[in-house]
This record gives sequence, C-alpha cells and structure tokens, in this order.
Amino acid sequence: MLRKIISSRKAATAIEYGLIAALIAVAAIAAMKGIGTQLNTTYRNTATKLTASGA
Repeated sequence: MLRKIISSRKAATAIEYGLIAALIAVAAIAAMKGIGTQLNTTYRNTATKLTASGA
C-alpha cells in the first residue's frame, strides 16, 4: 500500500511538471508569433519606404 502512495505521488508530480512545461511552451509560441508579426510589419514598412524613395 505504501508503494502505491509513493508511485501515485511521483505520477502526480510528473503530470504537474508536464502541465507546467506545456504552459511555458504555449506562452513562448504566442510571444514568438507576436514578435514575428511585428518584425514582418517593420520589414514591410522599410521596403515600402525604400521603394518610394527610389533606392
């Protein structure tokens, strides 16, 4: 019975760590997507200005 308690605690801890890792991954992906969108906008604006200036 004691082994079942210990193993279930280990399993619960592993599940908790897995959920934390998944949450961090989702947050990182969302942040990278936002940064990518901002970079794309910056590059487009720069290209537009260069084209308009005839460079």
